[in-house]
Amino acid sequence: MGTMLARLDVETRAFHVSTDGVWRELTGRAATPATYMHQLVRVYGFEAPLEAALAYTPGIAAVLDVRGRVRSGLIARDLLALGISAANIAELPQCMIAPFASAGEALGWMYVLERAALLHDPVRRHLIARFPQLADATAYLAAGTDARWNEFADALEPYVSTRALQQQVLGGARDAFRCALDWFGGREALPRRRSLTG
Repeated sequence: MGTMLARLDVETRAFHVSTDGVWRELTGRAATPATYMHQLVRVYGFEAPLEAALAYTPGIAAVLDVRGRVRSGLIARDLLALGISAANIAELPQCMIAPFASAGEALGWMYVLERAALLHDPVRRHLIARFPQLADATAYLAAGTDARWNEFADALEPYVSTRALQQQVLGGARDAFRCALDWFGGREALPRRRSLTG
């Protein structure tokens, strides 16, 4: 693990238990196909606008191909497999995330996404073992790989060549963790006016 990733891990440790819990809940006894569906809805509401913000961040394409790392379409595919209509997916609430002022800030936000993805494979294996009917609705979870994490690390380390850039990344990561915790813990993630499968 590169030195910047190690520093990110240390300096954001206070957020890890809470944000990891969002995924670890799906490996508990209370997890059901319905709770998995609701989790995907919440993740879509966070990740889709974040991906859009990353795409419009100046200078980010010179550091990392963010368009090639988009996964919100996989979430939508999984939600369709779970019986949610395309019209309902289009109406799902989304977190308000503006494009970032710098590539460093954007990389901090990406760290939060990529760190969470490290939990996806064990969650996927657990869900499929317990609920085999979910096997065709786990494309998003299957996209979180070690190779993806390593690619992110390889782009991050040479970028943070100055103290100012390191601080941008750290500040972005802290902001992302706070936003994620607010979104996953304090916002209603399902539309109230009609059923998701209606």
